Amino acid sequence: MTGSWGWDLLIGVAGALLVAWVALIGVLAVVRPRGGLLREALRLLPDVLRLVRRLAADPELPRGVRVRLALLLAYLAFPIDLVPDFIPVLGYADDAVIVIAVLRSVVRRAGVQAVRRHWPGSDDGFAALARLTGLDKPTTTS
Repeated sequence: MTGSWGWDLLIGVAGALLVAWVALIGVLAVVRPRGGLLREALRLLPDVLRLVRRLAADPELPRGVRVRLALLLAYLAFPIDLVPDFIPVLGYADDAVIVIAVLRSVVRRAGVQAVRRHWPGSDDGFAALARLTGLDKPTTTS
């Protein structure tokens, strides 16, 4: 391409990172909550963060679930996001979408009862969380 091995490598790595970032944005767009659910998810975020912290500290949950939740907390604490926060709507939505995806996997593995037991918010907030994550649909515990 450029004739210089170093520049070719740099351009290749930058191109691969750009393609991976675009693919992740596409995945976020596909799995995002529909309608007004995204706004609802952003409103619930403080209670959801407390829920994730409580679930991650629960020794009764399987280790894989706790590891997923700890990784989620680390991602949320990390200052660099998949989509920068200064981008309108999508900037904060990526955090909400990732939290929802992880909670869906936690419910499949740990069950709705564990999530309900640790929910720090109101019953209305839990109902909204159930709609967002699909908790209100029948799930199987493996």
